[in-house]
Amino acid sequence: MVKLVSGLIDVFADAPLTGNPLAVVEGADALPDHTLRRIAGEFNQAETTFLLRSTRADWRLRSFTASGVEVSGAGHNSLGAWLWLGEHGQLGALDTPRTFQQEIGDVVLPITLETRAGRVYGHMKQSPLQLSPPLRNLGPLAEALALQLEDVLSHPAPRVASTGGGHLQVRVRDSQTVDRVRPAVDKLLAVLKSANAEGCYVYAFDEAAPHAAYARFFNPTVGLWEDAATGTAAGPLCAYLGSEGLLTTDKTLVVEQGVHMGRRSFLHVRLTPQAELSGAGVVVLRGSLTLT
Repeated sequence: MVKLVSGLIDVFADAPLTGNPLAVVEGADALPDHTLRRIAGEFNQAETTFLLRSTRADWRLRSFTASGVEVSGAGHNSLGAWLWLGEHGQLGALDTPRTFQQEIGDVVLPITLETRAGRVYGHMKQSPLQLSPPLRNLGPLAEALALQLEDVLSHPAPRVASTGGGHLQVRVRDSQTVDRVRPAVDKLLAVLKSANAEGCYVYAFDEAAPHAAYARFFNPTVGLWEDAATGTAAGPLCAYLGSEGLLTTDKTLVVEQGVHMGRRSFLHVRLTPQAELSGAGVVVLRGSLTLT
C-alpha cells in the first residue's frame, strides 16, 4: 500500500474558492509516469504538481494536466507547490525572505518566499524572454476566436512569447472583447500549430493605464480549455509589453484573469529584468491519497 500526502491549494487567491486550484502530491518519487498521469486525471484539475527529490535543487517539480500531458514553465503549477510547502511549515521560518531552488524540466530556477501578515507569498523568476516572429495573417486567428478582424490589434503584434512556456499573445480591443471570445477548438488548434504555440493568451491592455491587463487563456493543445490564472502566460506578456516600451519605469503589471470562469485571479509580474511572478494562495484541502 502506498499513501501520499496530497491536497488542493487555490493559487493567486486571497480567499478560498477563488484563484486557480492546484492539486499537490508529495512522496511519489518511486511511481512510474503512467501512474502520475492517472493521479492527475483523478484530481481532474487544470494541473497536478508532484514534489519530488532533486540532486540539483531543493525540490524537483513535475506537473501534469488532467488529460495526462506534462507541462513545464514556472507558473501557478510551481508557485502553488511552494506556497503549499510554506503554509505547512516545511520550509522553516519565513519571517524574512528566503530563496530556494526548483528543478523544472531541464532548468533550475530560484523562488523566494516570505510571510506577510500570516500568509506565505512567493516571488518566482522565470526564464529570459524569447519571441517568435509576429503572425502575418490575422484572419484565421480572428475567426478561431469568433472575433472580427478589427477586434485583433496589431500593436504589439500577435506572436508567441515564452519565459518558460510558449504561448500566443493576442491583444484585442478591450476587456469586453476579451469576454466575447468563443474559440472554435479545431480552428484554434490549427492556428496554434502553425505558430508553434502551446496556448493562446487573449488580453486587453490600455496604454493610458499601463499597470494592468485583463486576460483569458485557452490551451487545447494539452487538453486544458480555459485556465483561471496562468503564470506561464502572464510572465511573457509582461516581458513582451516591456520589450515594446509599453510599461512604466517600474516595469510592473497586474493581470486580472479568470473572471469569465467565476475564479477571479490577480497575477503580479515585474521585470527584474527577467519576468518575476508573485502571489499567495489558500490551502483548501489536505489529506492522503491511497494507492493499492
